[in-house]
Amino acid sequence: MATHIKTTEDGRKLQVIGRAVFLDGVKEAEWLIPVVQHPNWKAIIEAVPKATHLAGRVPLTWDEALVAQAALNEACEAYESSPTGIAERLRQSINVVTSIRD
Repeated sequence: MATHIKTTEDGRKLQVIGRAVFLDGVKEAEWLIPVVQHPNWKAIIEAVPKATHLAGRVPLTWDEALVAQAALNEACEAYESSPTGIAERLRQSINVVTSIRD
């Protein structure tokens, strides 16, 4: 299931598919970053004044970021409650316990 976030100026689709953001079918990011946390935030704000978040290298407005984050949260919750997600958490826990040495 894909959630359309926006179409870029050059016509590429930005979508949330599963637990990641994809730009024209290529994985761009697994999480959103607030612009103010980016090392080059001043240049980003100058280039795209309405940007509040980044999905990889794609700037998002507040409304676009809300839609993207909601879709990512929904996909994450679905994965975590799935048999695959439960098995993955169990595997990670076992790895932590078995890696502890006295």
